[in-house]
Amino acid sequence: MLKTTQPAPVPDISPENRSAPAFFIDPEGIAMIWRRDMVRLWRQRTRLLGAVARALVWLFALGFGLRGSLGSIAGFSYVQFVFPGVIAMTVIFSGLQSAISIVYDREFGFLKEVQVAPTPRSTLAIGKCLGGASSSTVQALIILIFAPFASVTLTPLNVLATIVVTFVTALAICSLGVVIAMWITDFENFGTIQNFITLPLYMFSGAIFPTRQVPPWLHTLLLLNPLSYGVNAIR
Repeated sequence: MLKTTQPAPVPDISPENRSAPAFFIDPEGIAMIWRRDMVRLWRQRTRLLGAVARALVWLFALGFGLRGSLGSIAGFSYVQFVFPGVIAMTVIFSGLQSAISIVYDREFGFLKEVQVAPTPRSTLAIGKCLGGASSSTVQALIILIFAPFASVTLTPLNVLATIVVTFVTALAICSLGVVIAMWITDFENFGTIQNFITLPLYMFSGAIFPTRQVPPWLHTLLLLNPLSYGVNAIR
């Protein structure tokens, strides 16, 4: 009696079932992550209102509160001087805040769905960085509406340059936040680390005080702070 053997099943190697190589960039996946963050920003309008309120409090409390004590700085009033710093504050707070969504995604299972999808893991990081930078830039543009209250005159070229500089600065801040969020597993630790990073970055960026006559050690910190270059470029 003859025995017949069934041929082994051929594995499905269609493009849909193959895992993407590590160096592969998935534009569609990146766009999906970016769109998800922008939709979340639109739905969480209290987040926009909170960013605007925080910026206005800093502008009026610092700018108008210390205007008489500090006088003019490099030919500008203190309100005009601190206005770019308020924009930078919006960028750093919103940039790190957008990165905390990775912790939420890990907690509620969305991160696992992305990891098992046939797309490189860099898709999540790139999409989150672009989404956070875009949302930070949108919030910074809202702050620009209040430029006349700070006696700041804007031209279309100034606005365009501010958008570019703000986006690049926000992209750097969001990248830092994404790296931190990838290693943090709970909300409490992320909040502690976020506060530990946010305040020094902002305080030692030259956003709220001139940097011409600072001690050498403080000048070194300013040079090492990447946010200081963004503040100077916006200013």
